This record gives sequence, structure tokens and C-alpha cells, in this order.
Amino acid sequence: MRTVKATAAAVSVALAAGVAGVVAGRYASDAALKASPGRPLPTEPRLTVHSTAAGQIALTRDLASLRPGIYGLAGDGSHAVVGPVVESAAPSADAVVRRLERVTHGTLRPGDKVWLTPNVHIGNPSTALGLDHADIDIPGELGSLPAWFVPGARSTWVIAVHGLAATRELSMNVMEFLHRHRFPVLALAYRGDLGAPRNPDGLGHLGETEWRDLDAAIRYAVRYGAEHVVLYGWSTGATMALRAAAHSAMREHVSGLVLDSPVLDWETTLRALATARHTPGALLPLAVRAAQGRTGLHGDRIAEAADPARLSVPTLIFHGPDDTVAPWRLSRRFAAQRPDLITLQPVARAPHSAMWNPDPAGYEEILRRFLTPLM
Repeated sequence: MRTVKATAAAVSVALAAGVAGVVAGRYASDAALKASPGRPLPTEPRLTVHSTAAGQIALTRDLASLRPGIYGLAGDGSHAVVGPVVESAAPSADAVVRRLERVTHGTLRPGDKVWLTPNVHIGNPSTALGLDHADIDIPGELGSLPAWFVPGARSTWVIAVHGLAATRELSMNVMEFLHRHRFPVLALAYRGDLGAPRNPDGLGHLGETEWRDLDAAIRYAVRYGAEHVVLYGWSTGATMALRAAAHSAMREHVSGLVLDSPVLDWETTLRALATARHTPGALLPLAVRAAQGRTGLHGDRIAEAADPARLSVPTLIFHGPDDTVAPWRLSRRFAAQRPDLITLQPVARAPHSAMWNPDPAGYEEILRRFLTPLM
């Protein structure tokens, strides 16, 4: 009898541990599969506002608050734009003073919790940039996809697609540049975004299914006059661009790719986000298996999308060694295998999807040189 009871107890403990592992794996995988548009990734630290003054703001001293360049500063109910660190400010052991360019929404008070975001602009191209635009709906396989269209004189369109935890507002960082060079721009909201249909399982698929919404945008562009399209993707949006360029029935119209912080290995990215959620290393394989079971994601399909042998158009990659979400080494290896088509531009001290922010003018000059032959 004692043996039976001991065996039953052991089985119960094993089952409980198994259930706990499954729950932990699902929670860890949520960091990537349920990344909320417009909310920070777990890799982005929360900062505290210490003080504000005319044209300046003091934030918690952190590697993030010391980043060079221009960033959005988002909080719960607020958004501002901060410029470079003010080198002339009195040194402090616990605070960094940055230039406060403007407060675009809400207020900033001492004690507020905020985070840096690549999104410098909020709103739409008309309200944020003063650009004429049209709100359009693109027919997608799950329903209508909202998009902004900014007209331009050229027959080559740029289709912009954001990535993890971002919105189409991210594309406004480069929209003025693209408009100045007369490119029509189509900025897409895809499945899971506000106003767009959701995947049937309610989860993000890291570009594996979302790319078909980009395919719908290519079809729309060609239907309305585009002779060629350049696909411009950030993060998992870059994954979508690679898949569309390889698999779209309209791929002959794709003349180039611009990839910012591309996710080239979803398992690595999922592990990075789960780790940032303080998931123990022993549970990371469970997070990967949970993602596979919940979404049908498999490494071979993502790897096939990022196969350099499938690349057939000029490609510009902006990426940097400080990206903790999508490792720089994967972009470096990808570029090394196709030097005939890929230009890799390293960007130092920039987080995921923020390669424009440290040096907007330098970024845009590299972009200009790449796009000029494609005009």
C-alpha cells in the first residue's frame, strides 16, 4: 500500500510540475506572441522622470537614457520627443539630462515612469508631418487592412511595415524623407493592429502568417499604378518583406528591400524576449515549444524565408551590435553570404528597430544612395 501511495504521489508531483512547466512556457512565449502594439518590449527599461526645465528633462541614469540621437519618450498617457544628452548639464550619479524637444501629448511630471521609443511622431502623416495623405482600406485574406497612402510622383512605391510592439507610426520617421524624394508611400496596419483583423488564434506569428497582408498591399499598389515596389520593414516587418519577396505572386514587381533590425531567427528572438521577462534558462526550451504548439511556427520555415539563396533584389540592412532582440551576428552572416546584393550598415548604440534614431541624417543619406538606382 505504501508503495502504491508513494508512486501516486510521485506521479502527482510530476504532473503538477509538467502543468507548471506548460503554464510557464506559455507565459514566457507571450513576450513575443502577445507583444502589444505601442507598448514597450520587455527589453526596454522603465525610466523615471527626475525633473523638467526649459528645453531639458532629467531621466534615470541608464545605458538607455545615455543613447545618442533623438527618441520618443512614452509614458502612460504621455508622449514627448527628446534629443541628445546635454553635455553641459551638471553631472549626476543617478540622472541624465537630455534635450526636451517637445511634449506632443499629455504632461511629464517628476516621478512619472517612461520609456524611450523609436516613434518620434504620433498621429498620422497629416497631423504629425503636415503631409497630405489618404486613409485607405486594403482587402486582405482576413478582412480590410487600414493603411496610410502618401502620394508621390514616382512609379516606384515604398511599402512600409512595422514590427514587434510597434505601429505604423514608426514609418513616419522616414516618411518626410521618402516624400521629399517623391516616392509614393503606403504604410500598412496588418493583422493584430488596431483596426485590423486578428489572427484566428489571437496571437502574433512573427511574420510567418502576417506576410500575406504585405502581399495584399503589393497587389493594391500594383493595381493603383505602381510599376515597382520597395519593401521597407522593421523587425518582424523585415521578416515579412523577405517572405513576400520570395513567395508573393507579385514578386516580380519588388525591386528592392530595406530591412531595419530584421528578425532572421524567431527562436532566438523569442528566447531573448522571454529572458528579458526573467524566465529561467531551464524554461526557455518550453517557451519555444509553447510557441510552436500555439502558432504552428517552425524554425525551418523561418529559416527558409531568410535563406540568402532566395534573395533576388538589392537589399539594404540597417542593424547594430546593441540589438538584444534580433542579434546583429545573424544579419552579418546573412550579408556575408550575398555580398552581390546585400549592403549591411552597422549602427552602434541603438536598440531594436531604432537604427534611424542615433543619426537620422546619416541614416537617410545611406538610404538615399541605396534608393537612387531604384527610382
